[in-house]
Amino acid sequence: MFLHKVLAIVGTRPEAIKMGPVIRRLRESGAFRVMILATGQHRELLDEVFRVFEIEPDDDLNVMTQDQQLSDVTAKCLTGIDAILRKERPAIALAQGDTTTVMTAALACYYNRIPFGHIEAGLRTASKYSPFPEEINRRLAGVLADLHFAPTEGARDNLLKEGADPRSIHVCGNTVVDAVREIAVHPQTLCSLPPPVRAFIDSHRRMILVTAHRRESFGAPLQDICRALVDVIDAHPQIGIVFPVHPNPNVRVAVDSILRDRERILLIDPVPYVQFVQLMKEAYLIVSDSGGVQEEAPSLKKPVLVLRHITERPEGVQAGIARLVGTNRDRIREQIDRLLRSSDEYAGMIARDNPYGDGRSSQRIVGHIRAFLDRAK
Repeated sequence: MFLHKVLAIVGTRPEAIKMGPVIRRLRESGAFRVMILATGQHRELLDEVFRVFEIEPDDDLNVMTQDQQLSDVTAKCLTGIDAILRKERPAIALAQGDTTTVMTAALACYYNRIPFGHIEAGLRTASKYSPFPEEINRRLAGVLADLHFAPTEGARDNLLKEGADPRSIHVCGNTVVDAVREIAVHPQTLCSLPPPVRAFIDSHRRMILVTAHRRESFGAPLQDICRALVDVIDAHPQIGIVFPVHPNPNVRVAVDSILRDRERILLIDPVPYVQFVQLMKEAYLIVSDSGGVQEEAPSLKKPVLVLRHITERPEGVQAGIARLVGTNRDRIREQIDRLLRSSDEYAGMIARDNPYGDGRSSQRIVGHIRAFLDRAK
């Protein structure tokens, strides 16, 4: 039986989470020979997701070194991916999202005249530096892609406005919804939180889960976010805050300087994805600058306050289940306070349906890839 060779390129933990279900469906279909290339743009964070989805990379570029610049990562990814493409000559390469890995994968495929499929295509803020560098990474990948797997109709409209061929765009939903649903069926032992985290959550009536890591928030904005959390803790003696702190030194130094050893604020290292899903399930509300969290939380019926001034995922804001609060200390404090004090406010932000997908996005993507490659034979 003829098998199409597919190269799946993954660099960061969010990419691995969202590519995991696609890789599984590709393998289950029996029509593809799937190869995995890891760039290692995240290291430990990437490896633990590979274990969850039982992914074993065929090649690993291991591009990350301490304190390197974006240009260094770009150069390493581009030359490394190019070498693998020239050696393997896949029928198509796939990448997901908006990272340097994705942008360089699209460019390397173009240089080698190999079709490129972009998963989670068409997200835009129309602001060049927000998010940075992800907005431009997405736009460049959009220009170069042969297949665009858009998560929503709004993403499809963005691609059409930029001149993408309508026949190349397929609205499939977001694969992160598939991933969350797969994680939900993992044995409970895999989702068990470390005892100190479990004890902290159990000792507080309501838990707020916080994540913050975006480059545009480094410095004063992140400090304001942290000060707002202190204000909330001071005003609400029954709540606790759990904050998995990103390993980037720009994040750790700012967070530690303001929040370390604060009563009822628990700073922890990033946890495995299955445990992070458990944290989201147990949170009363989520405060985050993560794009993935904006998509995951609706499936778990959790309100999200978005620590950004603009988002490339407007569907949640439009549906009223996410709210842009930016990085202003007073606004963050005010919006958290409203949700803690008003049950009506809180109930109004609970998702009825997830606007980002229904858990069948991966199957749709695999079907479109197969149709594309069958036509090309």
